[in-house]
Amino acid sequence: MPNQAERGIHGSGPVDVEFLAPPSKSVTQRALILSALASGPSVLLDPLESDDTLALANALSALGFSVQRRPGRWEIQGRGGRIPSLGATLNAGDAGTAARFLTALVCLGRGRFVVDGSPRMRQRPIQPLVDALRELGVQVRYLEVRGCPPVEILAEGLKGGRVQVRGEKSSQFISALLLAAIKATSPLRLEPDGSLASFPYLKLTAQVMEAFGVGPTEKDPLAYEVSAPREFAGREFRIEGDYSSAGYFFAAAAITAGRVRVGNLREDSAQADRGILGALAEMGCRVEAGDGGWTVTGSELNPLQRDLSGMPDAAPTLAVTAIFARGRSVLTGLSTLRLKESDRVSALAKELSRLGAEVVEGPDSLEISPKPLRGVSVETYNDHRMVMSLALAGLRVPGVVIRNPECVSKSFPGFWQEFSRLEHLA
Repeated sequence: MPNQAERGIHGSGPVDVEFLAPPSKSVTQRALILSALASGPSVLLDPLESDDTLALANALSALGFSVQRRPGRWEIQGRGGRIPSLGATLNAGDAGTAARFLTALVCLGRGRFVVDGSPRMRQRPIQPLVDALRELGVQVRYLEVRGCPPVEILAEGLKGGRVQVRGEKSSQFISALLLAAIKATSPLRLEPDGSLASFPYLKLTAQVMEAFGVGPTEKDPLAYEVSAPREFAGREFRIEGDYSSAGYFFAAAAITAGRVRVGNLREDSAQADRGILGALAEMGCRVEAGDGGWTVTGSELNPLQRDLSGMPDAAPTLAVTAIFARGRSVLTGLSTLRLKESDRVSALAKELSRLGAEVVEGPDSLEISPKPLRGVSVETYNDHRMVMSLALAGLRVPGVVIRNPECVSKSFPGFWQEFSRLEHLA
């Protein structure tokens, strides 16, 4: 019997295939929060059903919201900014976005709330959000390790005002406050304190808020003011396709010198990982837009010199792509990758080296020099993005085996079904 905790990759040669991008995890989670804050019912069409989005949906149910899930259609009964439950313990699992969004959301309620998560979540930062909430008068305390979940919130509503939020570790702290601010007792101005990681995600948050009719006002670059409290009705909202998931297939075209078209992608999307198209173009790929999607055609790959701080989730994909380039690639702006489901900087350095590449790991960088590659069994650290990125290497390198392949359910449950089409055609 094959080991179900491993999956061998089978493929070589150029691919030529078309896909439809799955729904966006980031947009689904933002739309869930906004649906809960609205007055009356909202219908989310084509939501992503994954571990992370289900963790958030289940937490909303635990807070007393009605969340009815049907294939391709989720119905949420909003309460106009009221949190139905007077207290609850919420388990965000491995979902960092859910943990941070829920911590801000429950401040609008009345009662005692605890936001917790997996063992890895208990190592991930939440202090910048807690500091900002305390500045706004919310009673929050850490129940175990300072700076990390679980946190206890004694909620009495959220006041407005002006607050600076440290965002060098994640933009999710500011996004969480932007969403909750809609139902604060008075207008709230949010400003980043110092550098800001993954800044395109703030644009995405604002874009989804605008679709619900409660868009914030951008006062300065990345500083927002939210008029509050705002009344808005629930609505029907279709979830756009996911650039993070599409990126694996675009990279497959680059790695195999083939062609991949991915549809169901909004060309003007604010999603951060839309930037992978520019990075692949820099590496020498032909990138073409049209008919609601993008086509990438690969060729010999140039090395990549790029700051990826604005699109950290694409960094593992591009790092794997770089081992097939014609020279040394330097990827910078990676510090936030150390705070994800795994320390992705260290994990990538180890596993790309195991495949045979020459890798120099810096505090926030990777220098990757191609060398003769070999098929090996690679560790994936229970990290969905490590699994999906490292699988790409097997399209060109015989004998690559992926450990713990099923953790892709965190963000892309259908990954292996779609990926098998690359293997069969390769």
